[in-house]
Amino acid sequence: MIWAGMLIALVGALGYALGAALQQFEAVAEGASLKLVRRPRWWVGGIISFTGACLHAVALSVAPLVVVQPISVATLVFAVPLAAFMYGRRPYRAEILGSLAVAVGLLWLMLLVPAHNVTPRLSDGAGITFIGVIAVITLVTQLFARRARGASKAILLSVGAGVATASVSTFVRVVGGGLEGDLGRLLHWFTLAIPVLLVCAVVLLQRSYAVGYFGIAYAGVQVVDPITSVLAGAILLGEPLPTSPSSAVPAVLAGALTIAGTITLGRLAPDHHAEPVAPKGEPSVVTVREPVDAASAPRSSSTASDLA
Repeated sequence: MIWAGMLIALVGALGYALGAALQQFEAVAEGASLKLVRRPRWWVGGIISFTGACLHAVALSVAPLVVVQPISVATLVFAVPLAAFMYGRRPYRAEILGSLAVAVGLLWLMLLVPAHNVTPRLSDGAGITFIGVIAVITLVTQLFARRARGASKAILLSVGAGVATASVSTFVRVVGGGLEGDLGRLLHWFTLAIPVLLVCAVVLLQRSYAVGYFGIAYAGVQVVDPITSVLAGAILLGEPLPTSPSSAVPAVLAGALTIAGTITLGRLAPDHHAEPVAPKGEPSVVTVREPVDAASAPRSSSTASDLA
């Protein structure tokens, strides 16, 4: 059943990647506001993402949290190129290398976690404490993000979105994995918490996408989500963590690779849509600024007085 859960999780994660790319394109164009609900492509992305999330939930009901969550990381290498194609361009080398580094590094870390399928059990008190911790982390990242700009803002917002998404996965694992054929166990406040947490996660995701740094925002969520989920699985649900000293060096190397990839993605300039209002009688012009490596972007020395 574990292998079946892994396969279902992979299919769901690929759908989630496509949906995320579609929604990010619309969030950059419109901003993280209610105006998004009037954009059909945003709904299409949402439906695809929701389908992927449902498959992810099915996977969590048949396989351990520490096995299922890391699989979503692999979709980073698909999501970033998909987002680039949405802007009518090829993905840049830095985007591909950064995505690969984050995905490989985090997968390496997750593979060090031993797989052991235990029936998840969570007390009411532990569940409330967990939600409280998630709320505090989300609030702190949102407050810091208000003063941040650029990639720093995107990564802060993605941290909040990542822990919120991880909380959804954790409760889905508890509810789905703890049924054991008894549907009566669905009548619990854990079940009601899932859609509430899901809505919060979706809102936070759109805010992180709207900044324009899709690579760093998506990578941030994909890093924070599984790490938070694995910790929750180990601390709250009794799922095992690696204890062998021989895993220390591989863990350090994998962590360094993940950090390097994240930094690479963070150095990219954002995708933006600009739709200036044209004078009366003239057609409007739509311009798109494509992301480039911010460190190597050419800097023009021309000024308004030079062009006059």
